[in-house]
Amino acid sequence: MGALLAAFLVYLIGQAPVRYVILGPGPTFNTLGQYDGKSVIQVTGKPTSTSDGQLRMVTVNITDNITLLEAMKAWFDPHEKVVPRELIYPPDQSNQQVEQENKEAFTASQSSAETVALRELGYPVLVTVTDVVADGAAAGKLAKGDVIATVDGTPVTSAQKLQDLVRAKPAGSTLAVGRVRAGATETVQITTKPADDGTPRIGVSVENKQPHDGIDITYHLENVGGPSAGLMFTLGTIDVLKPEDLTGGKVIAGTGTMDDEGNVGVIGGIAQKLVGAKDDKATYFLTPAGNCAEAKANAVAGLTLVKVDTIDSALTALEEIRDGKPTPSC
Repeated sequence: MGALLAAFLVYLIGQAPVRYVILGPGPTFNTLGQYDGKSVIQVTGKPTSTSDGQLRMVTVNITDNITLLEAMKAWFDPHEKVVPRELIYPPDQSNQQVEQENKEAFTASQSSAETVALRELGYPVLVTVTDVVADGAAAGKLAKGDVIATVDGTPVTSAQKLQDLVRAKPAGSTLAVGRVRAGATETVQITTKPADDGTPRIGVSVENKQPHDGIDITYHLENVGGPSAGLMFTLGTIDVLKPEDLTGGKVIAGTGTMDDEGNVGVIGGIAQKLVGAKDDKATYFLTPAGNCAEAKANAVAGLTLVKVDTIDSALTALEEIRDGKPTPSC
């Protein structure tokens, strides 16, 4: 009787909820393929191409509301990771808020993918002034509709790049700003002013404009969140719009955020993503440079890790894979 009671108590303890979540390999998606009957990347307004290979974005599956027994089981599974729930769902946010943020990050990753892909295809971003602060540094120097082309001779390729160039020198510095107004290019001198926190500002609001001959790009993928698909969306978009096949007929997976300047950023869940990639027959994995150490520590047999840090390095890596040349490894 005592043994039966003890076993029952152990069972009850095992069913107790714990404040942890389980990270496991999630599904992968071929950005060059179909989802729910539609192309993941759908383009109108320009001829598109098909590919013999695949460019697969990878995901992490999150299991919430787990029991102690489930946590212990996952703890000993080499393909899963148990982490405190607060790392995924901050205590000051609801699940719905976290999911909404992830959806917005996913949409932003697609926007950056489109921006970078179109720039690679010869459609530059025009950083266009939308408003000038009346008493700001640029008052009388810039106007709504101006395109900011350069700062101190450096091309301004996105709103992000403009911010970086302005902040590269302390407040009170004078910048040579190249503007384009009504088709005419002129350089004006603007002395930055400090914001309340001391950050140098020129006192304008801008937006990225990217004329692209009526090309319309739509991404079809649901129930996925976060920014880490940016790299693979960018490569997929370029592949669809370019005549040549970037994959060389191979199954290539990868991950990484993408900003408007084409930089590849670090992501979470790399160990689980490697497993998911291998399960879906990938033989190469494009890995953000900042994730290389963790990826190497969790390497999966038969999956070659390829280090990338920009869209240009990723495109070069794909060329080397196609040509059978050595690739930058983690």
